[in-house]
Amino acid sequence: MKRLKIEPPNSRRCRLSHFLFGVGVLYLVFVSCNFPQFLKIMSTLSGDEGYNGLDGLATGDSEDADLSKPFVSSVYKDAFHRRLEDNRDQDAPLRPDKEPMKEEDHGRESMKQIPKRYGRITGEILRQMNRTNDFSVLERMADEAWTLGLKAWKEIDKVDGKESGESSMIDGRLESCPSWISMGGEELLKGDNLMFLPCGLAAGSSITVVGTPHYAHKEHAPQLARLRKGNGLVSVSQFMVELQGLKSVDGEDPPKILHLNPRLRGDWSKRPVIEHNTCYRMHWGTAQRCDGLPSENDNEMLVDGYRRCEKWMRNDIVDSKESKTTSWFKRFIGREQKPEVTWPFPFVEGRMFVLTLRAGVDGYHINVGGRHITSFPYRTGFTLEDATGLAVKGDVDVHSIFATSLPTSHPSFSPQRVLEMSETWKSSALPKHAVRLFIGVLSASNHFAERMAVRKTWMQAAAIKSSNVVVRFFVALNPRKEVNAVLRKEAAYFGDIIILPFMDRYELVVLKTMAICEFGIQNVTAAYVMKCDDDTFIRVDTVLKEIEAVPPEKSLYMGNLNLLHRPLRNGKWAVTYEEWPEEVYPPYANGPAYIISKDIVNFVTSQHKDRKLRLFKMEDVSMGMWVERFNNTMRAVQYSHNWKFCQYGCMEDYFTAHYQSPRQMVCLWDKLSRGRARCCNFR
Repeated sequence: MKRLKIEPPNSRRCRLSHFLFGVGVLYLVFVSCNFPQFLKIMSTLSGDEGYNGLDGLATGDSEDADLSKPFVSSVYKDAFHRRLEDNRDQDAPLRPDKEPMKEEDHGRESMKQIPKRYGRITGEILRQMNRTNDFSVLERMADEAWTLGLKAWKEIDKVDGKESGESSMIDGRLESCPSWISMGGEELLKGDNLMFLPCGLAAGSSITVVGTPHYAHKEHAPQLARLRKGNGLVSVSQFMVELQGLKSVDGEDPPKILHLNPRLRGDWSKRPVIEHNTCYRMHWGTAQRCDGLPSENDNEMLVDGYRRCEKWMRNDIVDSKESKTTSWFKRFIGREQKPEVTWPFPFVEGRMFVLTLRAGVDGYHINVGGRHITSFPYRTGFTLEDATGLAVKGDVDVHSIFATSLPTSHPSFSPQRVLEMSETWKSSALPKHAVRLFIGVLSASNHFAERMAVRKTWMQAAAIKSSNVVVRFFVALNPRKEVNAVLRKEAAYFGDIIILPFMDRYELVVLKTMAICEFGIQNVTAAYVMKCDDDTFIRVDTVLKEIEAVPPEKSLYMGNLNLLHRPLRNGKWAVTYEEWPEEVYPPYANGPAYIISKDIVNFVTSQHKDRKLRLFKMEDVSMGMWVERFNNTMRAVQYSHNWKFCQYGCMEDYFTAHYQSPRQMVCLWDKLSRGRARCCNFR
């Protein structure tokens, strides 16, 4: 009888072992189905030419495998960092059920099947195509840009100082501007909440805004809803007062020289706050927050003698300098204490305010109701003359704006003031011998100061002066014919500008990239081609050393690489499913600076010529897509990732630094000339 009692546990153990055995078999089946794809991705990123699938033979040596390990790790760290930044887009709409392609169909093999409708977009091809054919959005945009560009190019010869009312832009004469400007609330609304300051500001200029904040309204915050598990409603009342620069290119936001953002109901702190910041090329600087606590009172933190943040009433302010016990003891011994006046938060819902913004010597000063509230120091890269627009937006009714003590002339508006017509900055003729590196710099037509800063700084590197490295700017046309006329004179004098005869648009930057590739192969025999922006500072010698470390027989794609990035499906930078049906982008290097070897360049240009190349409005993603196709159809590519190709700003021992203003370019070059690769002031 006892033996019968022991048998049921044995049978249970048998059933449990069978269950675990079944789970193990299912796991092995799953791994066998997905492991080849995993190995293929790893081999692609590491540049291992020896991997041919599980059935193939590994022909690469052990050194390549060892070298690939830290790189894969760094890229995945990069991807994790980017995914953290992209969390705000988690609520983007999912792929519609009517989409013909499913998510699991978009593996790396799907990139080989390239739709024919993505062809070479050039003026010649567009003229040859039947205009009744269905164009994609990008093709229609390019068609219009080429038509307008050819027309604008013909009109350049007609530009004459006598027939143009804005001839000061060409001959360098000073513009005459009013010393004061006023605008009512209705007039401001008609002008898209923007007030134009024709000659910018000067020290002593002041702008007074009279308005009334709206009462708070409810808004749904998705991130807060996830934290509260459903309750994501918050009360919001905020507005922005911004000093902006001129808009340069379609699709590119004007720089925000001063961003003043009072939040009456607070933000994550749940208390009223005033935030200041700057934004250059869509890159925000470090914010200065005033939350009711006074800022430090030492000389280094003061702006023209004023605190950066004044004190206002808060229910949680505790005086850190003096405890309650110390205060009681002082009263006990009879020591006099100076009374402290504390003011309330300067903005109240439904109550009119008078805000005065004054330009001082060291920074901007904001007074509300005649009382100083905050001060914001000037940041490197911006000048008072650059502040040519005032925008007031958000939960506020503006009654009137009055700007006074404005400068009556703006010499910086003349490119002749920015351009230094000196033989020192002229470029040498294209060399007849092969060069190591060709650098194509994307620039906007009216970025005279940016191009001049590049000529005076890193374009003076020894490798460039010796013609081992060649640099050229690639610029499209501007809607203003006066700008185009000065651009042509600049190109003729310095000899370093390639003018592309189509109208400049942000979405057509990919055409400039294609032009860089074609120039680097057809006009210059370059072993490597590098693309960068005109606000990118390059340590040329260091970049050359990085290239030399790569075996010459390797196909190279070098830069700050992104892995497994998802397209944004909503917001300003939204990408539709028609534009990009895949769920993720291919591995691609950030656009401010990347390098490709000549075999990849040859492949890209030949595919483009045969109209077999898919084009996408994001040029850096396009290059990643082209490199991936080369990697899949031609030969393995060595993906070389390094954080020192800086995407946002600058870092110590950088290879390239992005978002650098003309003044910062000069500062970086001065430090580099002294043997120190250190960054200048951040925004």
